[in-house]
Amino acid sequence: MIRLALCDDEAEQRTAVGGLLRAYAAARPALAVKLSVFSSGQDLLAAAEECGGFDLYVLDIVMPELSGIDLGVRLRELYSGGAIIYLTISPEYAVDSYAARAFYYLMKPAEPDKLFQVLDQAVAALEKQRAACVTVRTKDGLERIRLDEIIYAELTGRAVRYHLADGTSLDSVTVRSPFQKETAQLLAAPQFFLCGASFAVNLFYVTAVERGFLRMDGGTRVPLARGLAALAKQRWSEFWLNASGGETL
Repeated sequence: MIRLALCDDEAEQRTAVGGLLRAYAAARPALAVKLSVFSSGQDLLAAAEECGGFDLYVLDIVMPELSGIDLGVRLRELYSGGAIIYLTISPEYAVDSYAARAFYYLMKPAEPDKLFQVLDQAVAALEKQRAACVTVRTKDGLERIRLDEIIYAELTGRAVRYHLADGTSLDSVTVRSPFQKETAQLLAAPQFFLCGASFAVNLFYVTAVERGFLRMDGGTRVPLARGLAALAKQRWSEFWLNASGGETL
């Protein structure tokens, strides 16, 4: 199932875009799309908090009280996941949309073919994330963790600790190989970056590259080895550029 949220303060736009999204869902019944429509960012935030977030968001940008950009940032702070597609009548917000790590930025009125293309790409990315897993040997046996659930991994003592998006962590059994070798499954995925001898981060959860640290969702600061800041910024930018398809429609 794909949980899709639409938020626009204008009733006419909710009707028009909602109709397109329902047409998309009808044309792809195998996805089992469940559409929820909201007239304000506050209402969407309340619903997201109750259900744990949506898989896809289609958001207007210019809205009273809470703009689409601010709404996207709040959603990232709370849940991180979920592709955000912005719809707006003005191109001036394209750069601002990156603050919320937008998947795409589309001009209104949305053309059905372009919107459907973007939705297909977002769904494909979501399904790829859901399928990608890493196997960790723990004291209780083998555990499979989805890559998109891992915020970062660190070497602690003689074990690898995986910090997860739900606030929990998972420790491996004692390791005897270097950290980089033990986390090879993670580092083979483009969203993971080795930021030191003992840390690997998921670039999806990085909110800023600071001097000597990577700031993660929730405020955690992961040490960044000296000399890696430029590479970290490059990899972070490339990750989001590739995730969004590298263009604005």
